[in-house]
Amino acid sequence: MANTVVVGTQWGDEGKGKIVDLLSEHADYVVRFQGGNNAGHTMVVNGKEIISHLIPSGIIQQKKCFIGNGVVVDPFVLLDEIDYLIANNIDVSPEMLKISNRAHLIMPYHQEIDKAREEKKGKDKIGTTGRGIGPCYEDKATRRGIRFCDLLDLDLFKEKVVSILEEKNFYLEHYFKVDTIDPGLVIDQVLKIRDRLLPYIADVSVALHAGIAGDKTILFEGAQGTHLDIEHGTYPFVTSSSTVSGNAANGSGVGPGTLDEIIGIVKAYTTRVGAGPFPTELFDDIGDKIQKTGSEFGATTGRKRRCGWLDMVVLKNAVRLNSLTGLAITKLDVLDDLDEIKICTGYEFQKKIIHDFPAEIKVLEQCTPAYEVHPGWKQNTSKITKYEDLPENAKKYLDRIIELTNVSIKIVSVGPGREATIIKESIF
Repeated sequence: MANTVVVGTQWGDEGKGKIVDLLSEHADYVVRFQGGNNAGHTMVVNGKEIISHLIPSGIIQQKKCFIGNGVVVDPFVLLDEIDYLIANNIDVSPEMLKISNRAHLIMPYHQEIDKAREEKKGKDKIGTTGRGIGPCYEDKATRRGIRFCDLLDLDLFKEKVVSILEEKNFYLEHYFKVDTIDPGLVIDQVLKIRDRLLPYIADVSVALHAGIAGDKTILFEGAQGTHLDIEHGTYPFVTSSSTVSGNAANGSGVGPGTLDEIIGIVKAYTTRVGAGPFPTELFDDIGDKIQKTGSEFGATTGRKRRCGWLDMVVLKNAVRLNSLTGLAITKLDVLDDLDEIKICTGYEFQKKIIHDFPAEIKVLEQCTPAYEVHPGWKQNTSKITKYEDLPENAKKYLDRIIELTNVSIKIVSVGPGREATIIKESIF
C-alpha cells in the first residue's frame, strides 16, 4: 500500500475509524496528525465496539502508532485511553506508541476557559466539546503553550505553568467571574503522571523519516471533517485545527511528497454534530428515521447528530481542497428502507443556483438545496460483500456520486463491522 491519507469530507463522523482500521492491516505505521480528544473513532472488532479518541485507530491492528506534532493531547485522557485499550488486550506499550515531543499538552486551565467561554456565550455558543482543544491551540499560536518536550525539564515546566496561569487567572476572575486555578495544584497533577508519559515521547518526524527510508508504508489518520477545518470550514462553527489532507504532512513532520494516496470518507447521507449551518438538514420523519437507523450519536459527546441528504456542494468542495484520489462511502445500508433518496446538486440563493461552497455564514444560512431524486433500492445490503451484488438502484446512486465528483469509489461500507465492507477498487 502507498502512503495514504484518510480525511473526512463532511462535518466529521463519516466513519473514518472503520476505514482506518481496515487500511491499517496493510500499513506499517499509522499517524494521527491533528485535533484532540474532541474526536472519536469507533471500530467494531469481533462484534465488540472499541472507541479511540487520541490514539490512532491502527493500534487495534497492532501497528506502530504515532501522535504527531499537530495534535493537542490531554495527558490524563491519553493515559485513560491507554488503560482502556490494555484492558481490551491491546498492546499500547511505548514500543507500539510514540508521541511527538513537539505536540502540545491540553492543561486543566484550557478546559476551564473552554467551558466558561461557552457558558458566557449562552445561545450563541458554537457547540465546542468543552475539552480545552480551542484554548490549547490558541496558546500554541500565541507561543505560550506547553509541549511534551517541556516535561523533560521540570524547572522549565514549573516556570511556564506559573507564568501562564498569572494571565489565565486574571482572565478567569475578571472576565468570566469564575474561580481561579492554583498553579501548584496543576503542577502536582501533571507530575503525578509524568513518569508514565516520558517513555512515549519521541521525535516523531525523525522516526517517520527513518521508516520511509526503510520502505515502511504510512497511513495518516485525520480527525473531524473538511468542513470543520479552521481555514476552509463553516467558520466560526469549526474546529481549531486544519483537517484537510495538506496538514497530514505538516502535522506529522514529513514532506508533502510523502503523500501518495488521499482517500475521502463520505457518509452516504450527511450528518453534523453541534451548531452551524447545514443546508440539507432534514426536520421530518425521514431525518428521524436516518438518525435512528444509523445510530447517529457522537462517539465523543454522545450528542444526537443532525441528519440530512448527501450534499454534493460540500463533497465537491472537499474533493478540491484535499486532492482526493478515491472515495470510501460509508453507511450505505442506512438508506436501505427508503422509497426515494435525494442528492443536493447545488444551492438556491437569491433565485440563482450556486455550486461553490460559500464562505459567508449568512449566505449559507439562506441557501436552500436543489435536489435530484433517485429511487431507493428497498433491499438489505448489510450482508453484501461484492459490488456487483448490490441492488441496481444502489449502484446507480453510487455511480452518480462518481459522476458528480469525478473521483472513483474504492470502498463501500454496509455496516459497522470489518466484514461489512465492499472493496470496489483495491488501494492495498
